Amino acid sequence: MNNSSPRSQILLNRFQQRQQQAVVSEPVVEGRLVRMVGLTLEAVGCQSEIGASCDIVTPNGHHIEAEVVGFSDEKTYLMTMGESRGLVPNARVIPSGHTSHVKVGNGLLGRVIDGRGQPLDDKGPIQYDAEVSLVGKDINPLSREPIKQQLDVGVAAINAMLSVGRGQRMGLFAGTGVGKSVLLGMMTKYTNADITVVGLIGERGREVKEFVQDILGPDGMKRAVVVAAPSDAPPLIRLHGAMLATSIAEHFRDQGKQVLLLMDSLSRFAQAQREIGLSISEPPATKGYPPSVFAKLPQLVERAGNGDANQGSITAFYTVLTEGDDTNDPIADAARGILDGHIVLSRKLAEQGHFPAIDIEASVSRVMPSVVSQEHMQSMQAIKQLYSIYQQNRDLINVGAYQPGSDALIDLSIRLHNEINKFLKQGMNDSVNMAESSRQLQLLANELNMNQPVISS
Repeated sequence: MNNSSPRSQILLNRFQQRQQQAVVSEPVVEGRLVRMVGLTLEAVGCQSEIGASCDIVTPNGHHIEAEVVGFSDEKTYLMTMGESRGLVPNARVIPSGHTSHVKVGNGLLGRVIDGRGQPLDDKGPIQYDAEVSLVGKDINPLSREPIKQQLDVGVAAINAMLSVGRGQRMGLFAGTGVGKSVLLGMMTKYTNADITVVGLIGERGREVKEFVQDILGPDGMKRAVVVAAPSDAPPLIRLHGAMLATSIAEHFRDQGKQVLLLMDSLSRFAQAQREIGLSISEPPATKGYPPSVFAKLPQLVERAGNGDANQGSITAFYTVLTEGDDTNDPIADAARGILDGHIVLSRKLAEQGHFPAIDIEASVSRVMPSVVSQEHMQSMQAIKQLYSIYQQNRDLINVGAYQPGSDALIDLSIRLHNEINKFLKQGMNDSVNMAESSRQLQLLANELNMNQPVISS
């Protein structure tokens, strides 16, 4: 047969084309499980990248999903996504080659899912539109739109005294039992946003149903997505739950939506990473927290905020648990440095029946000067100063040691104290919009100015 014939040349060309199109996959090299200590599994004989999933197969055919969290020499460290019961020495470890990606889409609206994206609400399968990375994508800081528009959260004390802008990242700092979850629920219902994404990370399991039924309700759920990874979930699922909620918010922001992201709590996210870090022998750095915790926090928080000119925004509220009401806790201190402001809830105010128990002295919104008028800022500063003067002299006033007439500003703070407190209080079932909040602030400032013409700010 002549190789130079037209027929032979056609066959040769087809063979070369098929050869180029053929994808030869490398054989999967399995490993075996050699050690399990605490939450960490050690495998030898296989190699896989950080964040990739592996399938662990027990002798009885039971499959357990795990993720690679570290390696050392010939050992690969893994952590299970669920229950590790049933694992035995020398169980097969099969790398899947899949890294952490999640499915997103409009079908998530009105749904409650777990940290792996599986539905928890018995409403059937979810219709997805796209698949995105769990760890998000980097955003050039110069391409982000600046924060210029105020966001109405429906809480007078925040709208007037701690004004929030679209695309801002705020922290809600509180100890246990002072009303942070209730305040978060109020903002969920009353904030003016297109989409609400709620991440319930590491909190009590019973709160999930209460939040969905009592706080969000049927109307609120129509435009909301809830990601629930309660405290009994493995640390890897809690970590993924926070990242999943952020990925969902990013997807809607890329569609031009104004997204409200509420995460309860950032502290539980940090604790999950601490459990993982310590399990793979990472040395503790600050009060038992390894360095990876302080690297993960900004990686999560920086994903929120404004997109470019053609995208929407993610306004995020992260609750931060201050253990023992210590606002200098390492996580609280780190969060203050990477967030655009913080709202501190006071146990003393909560015990007095003051709700929301916002300590306006200790709270600040870093973008407030950019989203409100100069007149609004001056009124806020004057009222805040008067409130602070009363708090500084509270003990003297209560025991009768202060003599009226000794200081004009203290006298004024005493005279207007009840009105300021009334302005800062709000029922949990009441909504005060931005216009009403500004009107009440201005009325209070006018009354202050009538009693005392000049207050230095």
